[in-house]
Amino acid sequence: MKFFIDTANLNEIKEAYDLGVLDGVTTNPSLMAKEGIKGHDNIKAHYKAICNIVDNNVSAEVIATDLEGMIKEGYELAKIDDKIVVKVPMIKDGIKAIKKFNSEGIRTNCTLVFSPGQAILAAKAGASYLSPFIGRLDDISQDGLEFISQVRLIYDNYGFETEILAASVRHTMHLVQCAEIGADVVTCPLNVITALLNHPLTDSGLAKFLADHKKANG
Repeated sequence: MKFFIDTANLNEIKEAYDLGVLDGVTTNPSLMAKEGIKGHDNIKAHYKAICNIVDNNVSAEVIATDLEGMIKEGYELAKIDDKIVVKVPMIKDGIKAIKKFNSEGIRTNCTLVFSPGQAILAAKAGASYLSPFIGRLDDISQDGLEFISQVRLIYDNYGFETEILAASVRHTMHLVQCAEIGADVVTCPLNVITALLNHPLTDSGLAKFLADHKKANG
């Protein structure tokens, strides 16, 4: 399973990368705004700064919702760095854009996906990644993890190469359960990744080892 971090904060990205387990980054306009990144040129420069930290897979989202606009923005984003994956919304023109980008060797991440039908369309168009938002489904009393399971079954049935990128992952159980049901990637905040380190028996065991070592060595 690949681990992506969902943020535009350079310090958090570097911390996750230094941990040694980071495979990529996802961002969106809301995360950029949270970091105070405004203006076309500043946003492009920030994407480049992210690419300078990580080895691959930096999802950069188009803002346009029409085909011509998405194509234009996608080309601009792809030129920033070879690590860029163009993030496109699950709408009709988005599917058309994904098909065009795929035909030209530009990787894509189809975002805001909430149904198996949408997942099929994205895979048929050749999306590199599919981003089902499991936490947002949970918010409206639908089972986000069951949705991941459905998509996994469909993709395996037909050999679709699109990778399932579980998004809106909010806690460690989400992450672990995504691993159990076969999501290819999870993207989540830094605190969800680092929380995997924690277990009370690890803490108590380490404390006992250190105490025994101190006792044995005066």
